[in-house]
Amino acid sequence: MREREFWELLEEVFGRTYGRSLAQDQSLPALANMTVVEALDAGEEPRVVWNVLCDQMDIPDAQRWGRDHNAPPLPAA
Repeated sequence: MREREFWELLEEVFGRTYGRSLAQDQSLPALANMTVVEALDAGEEPRVVWNVLCDQMDIPDAQRWGRDHNAPPLPAA
């Protein structure tokens, strides 16, 4: 997942205003209490940040990938 795709999904799943607010304000305990913006700036993989945010916000797998419904592949370990 590219960062551009992350932001598109954020707006599609959460709405533009609420999604951007979450990205700035919601701390993610699974990522050292960083916000979405901080985690991405720190170099975290966008797909990982997306899954952590969706898990924390209780977004079911069927809804977290938007209209596409295809999860991007996991990053190589």
